[in-house]
Amino acid sequence: MKKVLILAYDFPPYVSVGGLRPYYWYKHLYEFDVYPIVVTRQWNNKYGNYLDYIAPSESSKIEIEQTEIGEIIKTPYVPNFANKLMLKYGESKFIFLRKIVSAFYDLFQWVFIIGPKSQLYFAADNYLKTNTVDIIVVTGNPFILFKYASKLSKKYSIPWFADYRDSWSQDIFIKNNFFSKHWNTFLEKKYSQNSLLSITVGDLYKKQINSLLNNKTIFIIPNGYDSEAIQNVSKINQTNEILNIGYAGTIYEWHPIKSFLNVVSNFITKNKSVELRINFYGINIESELNKMISIEFPDLKSTTFIFPKKTNHILMQLLAKNNIMLLFNDYDVSGTKIFDYLGLKRTIILCYKDDMGAKELKNKFYKLHENNSTVIDVQEDIINNTNSGVVAKDANHLLILLENFYAEFKKNGFIKCNSINTEQFSRKFQVQKLAEIIKQNC
Repeated sequence: MKKVLILAYDFPPYVSVGGLRPYYWYKHLYEFDVYPIVVTRQWNNKYGNYLDYIAPSESSKIEIEQTEIGEIIKTPYVPNFANKLMLKYGESKFIFLRKIVSAFYDLFQWVFIIGPKSQLYFAADNYLKTNTVDIIVVTGNPFILFKYASKLSKKYSIPWFADYRDSWSQDIFIKNNFFSKHWNTFLEKKYSQNSLLSITVGDLYKKQINSLLNNKTIFIIPNGYDSEAIQNVSKINQTNEILNIGYAGTIYEWHPIKSFLNVVSNFITKNKSVELRINFYGINIESELNKMISIEFPDLKSTTFIFPKKTNHILMQLLAKNNIMLLFNDYDVSGTKIFDYLGLKRTIILCYKDDMGAKELKNKFYKLHENNSTVIDVQEDIINNTNSGVVAKDANHLLILLENFYAEFKKNGFIKCNSINTEQFSRKFQVQKLAEIIKQNC
């Protein structure tokens, strides 16, 4: 059985989509003859929001959880001065001072092994002093973990490879900053160049990595849905009294959320007797969305519901009750929520294919594809290939779709979903791919 040391900052119980990827490696690699040792940090869901990311751990000592399927080494976490200020005084106080302190750590963590994330390096280093592994796998972001893996690889002569959940130097926000772009490009070349290979979640990221790290072997291992969580909610029926539309996760600047709400508002205005709910789960713009609804769509106040972040198993229970799942177009990128929607077998509405307002948002905010001659609509392809939903061309088409779906709901008490070939998107299936890569390269 091969042994793999995994560096993963985001990891349950922290509620993070990014943490699910290494978590399922840990849960299922053993089934494919690979023994995982995960090095992460201690997490406490004390606040139930962004403060959990910077909250101190309850223990000041390393905690080790060892089972027959693997090990988890949980390092203590001590917030830096900037984070301590935020925890004590809130995000509206000492903003400038916090930015200075954070900038110091963001810069000098690359020069010295310092900062809150450095404990993962020290714990991994300590483990390797007395234990052997066949390979090191690191998943980012945070990409400082790539430096740690590179350093450990050289010190112990152990090959490593990089898992890109996101872009690094070619990230949409970094690319808009001249200094950050060049600094991060230098770092990515420096630390990723000596990796054995790379894996990532989709074609776009593969192209980006390949453009920077020439001749690097790159495998694609998409995200997916938790088949166990899906099985646990398989007997939960759709709500049959009020048509429920659900959305989970981040709302980005290029997402036409205002257009969607405007269409729903027009639909309700046009059909006074409509009974409809829009459910948002764990979104990142709760206050902005509440403000938008209060000012521009007051008729949706009693229709829109916002829920805080939940663990994946609880989220699946909530999502399963919805009749339709809302998805915004991310063009070259699949994202992760589409896979949960596929697993739940709920009809998906993708907004939009060819809407003028959405195009304006895309041109202004979506920069991921700017260096690629061909733009692939990944989500649309998945929906079409699995027969899992519909693609709204524009706002006018969305209104027609809502009318049709509401008529179906009133007639049958549910919205049918005739999806096919969705099993290929289970996370367990993707873990098997990872296991094969590990065994072939160590």
